Amino acid sequence: MTTYTPAEASELSGFSIDTLRYYEREGILGEVQRTTGGHRVYTDTELGLLDFLKCLRETGMPVERLRRYGALCRRDDTIPERIALLEQHAEHVERQLQEVLAQQARLAEKLAWYRGELDRG
Repeated sequence: MTTYTPAEASELSGFSIDTLRYYEREGILGEVQRTTGGHRVYTDTELGLLDFLKCLRETGMPVERLRRYGALCRRDDTIPERIALLEQHAEHVERQLQEVLAQQARLAEKLAWYRGELDRG
């Protein structure tokens, strides 16, 4: 089993060391293993979860729901609840995407109008 120091986990995950500690303290990330000297060590399992947590965070999932997802991931019998939580978030992301696409279309229309004005000018 490969393990990583907090600095390595930070670099590989893209999260700061402070965020890693915050995620552990808030229950978003489960309790991280420690060496006999008390230093945190991260495994590929934690890095995989961190990668997905980053996706969730970047798509706007609030910390409260990240905390819920992290707690659910620590139990094997919570797959239906995880699915429900992720489906709700996927619907939220889809609404956001549709809003951004509508805004992009509006920007394109305005740019076309301005370019038309330049051509007529």
